[in-house]
Amino acid sequence: MARATVRRRVVRLRGDERGARPDALAAEEPLEIRVGGEALTVTMRTPGHDFDLVAGFLVGEGMVERGEQLAALRYCAGTDDNGENSYNVVDATVRGAATALSSHRNLLTTSACGLCGRDTVDAVRMHIRHPLDQDPLTVSPELLYALPDRLRAAQRTFESTGGLHAAGLFAPSGELLCAREDVGRHNAVDKVIGWALREGRLPLTGHLLLVSGRASFELTQKAALAGLPLLAAVSAPSSLAVDLAEDLGLTLVGFLRGQSANVYTRPDRVV
Repeated sequence: MARATVRRRVVRLRGDERGARPDALAAEEPLEIRVGGEALTVTMRTPGHDFDLVAGFLVGEGMVERGEQLAALRYCAGTDDNGENSYNVVDATVRGAATALSSHRNLLTTSACGLCGRDTVDAVRMHIRHPLDQDPLTVSPELLYALPDRLRAAQRTFESTGGLHAAGLFAPSGELLCAREDVGRHNAVDKVIGWALREGRLPLTGHLLLVSGRASFELTQKAALAGLPLLAAVSAPSSLAVDLAEDLGLTLVGFLRGQSANVYTRPDRVV
C-alpha cells in the first residue's frame, strides 16, 4: 500500500553552514477513478483514505446522494515498477451509474472550466437536493475561533511534512468528527464528505466544514451538495464562492484566524 509520506535526503542551508539530512515529503500519486469499470477521471492525491476520496468525489459530481447508492468500492489490478499492486486505481459500483455517467460532466464547474457567473451558479443550484437556506444551525463566534486549532491538532502528516491541506467536519457542538489531509484541498474535502457518505450521515444538516486554505467555488459546491449549511476557511473566498453561498443560503466564513473572521453570507447563523 502506498504511504502518505516519503523520505528524501536534502542539503540543509543555515546561514553559511550546510549539511545533509533526511526530510519527510507529502506523497503525491495519481488515482484513477472508475465507475462500473469505465474510466471517469484521474486525480493527483496523497495516498490514504482512497475509498473516502472516491465516495466524496461522486457526491461532488452529483452521481451519489445516499450511501445505499454506492454498492461497492474496490482496488483494481495495477502494478508499480516492482510488479506490486500500486493501489492507484479504484472502481466504484454505483446504482444508476450509467445515467449519471452520461450527464455528470454537465455539472462539473471549476476555476479551469471556462464557465463563470450566474450561469455557473444556476447550474449547481439545479442539482442541490438539500434546502440549505432552511437549516436552523447557529454557532457562536467563540466556537468558530476554536475550530482551526482543533483541526490542526489532528493533522499528523502535516506536522511531519508541512505540505498538506486539511479539511475537518464538525458537529454543531464543535466536536471534530472527521479530519482528512491531502496535497489537494478539494481531495481533502472529498475524503471528509466520502467518510460521511459511507457512515450514512448525508445530508450533513447542522454540521460545519473547515478547510485549511481558501474557499473556492468548487469547495462551496461540494459543501452544498453534501448538505452542509456552513463552510469556513482560514484564508479568503473567491467572489464566485460568495455568490454561490449567498444564492443557496450557505454561511461562508473566511479568514478564520485567532479571534477574528469575516462572515460573507448568512451572518445570522453566527450569534
